[in-house]
Amino acid sequence: MGVLLENKKAYFNYEILEKYEAGLELLGLEVKSLKQKHGNIAGARAIIRSGEAYLVGMDIPPYQPNNTPKDYERERTRKLLLHKDEISRLAGRAEERGLTVIATKVYTLGGRIKVEIAVVRGKKKFEKRDKIKKRDIEREIGKTLKRG
Repeated sequence: MGVLLENKKAYFNYEILEKYEAGLELLGLEVKSLKQKHGNIAGARAIIRSGEAYLVGMDIPPYQPNNTPKDYERERTRKLLLHKDEISRLAGRAEERGLTVIATKVYTLGGRIKVEIAVVRGKKKFEKRDKIKKRDIEREIGKTLKRG
């Protein structure tokens, strides 16, 4: 499994409750661009419309800008390939107050491009500060143990 893109801020800004693996409906030039590790999923989130799941806000630049069709949209809505029961579970969770569905990483699996989506709850500011403080303390402990 080769990770192509990752949303590292998601693990800091959100509390991850559930993870799902989904296929992604892409154009050929998007596949080539992703395999070159070009793209951004920082603002990508999943939405459910009429029983189908879509990924909104994922930016994939063209593989070869000079050969790209004129009507190509970098941030177009892309269809997620999930089972119906997964879609219904996601729709139920997304309707709950304070929960949203975001993309955490894009990777290859058996020659296919997959996206990992997660049901998340936003962290409060004090939770983020506590995490930073804990990380700094662990770093200091590691330094002192290394020295002595």
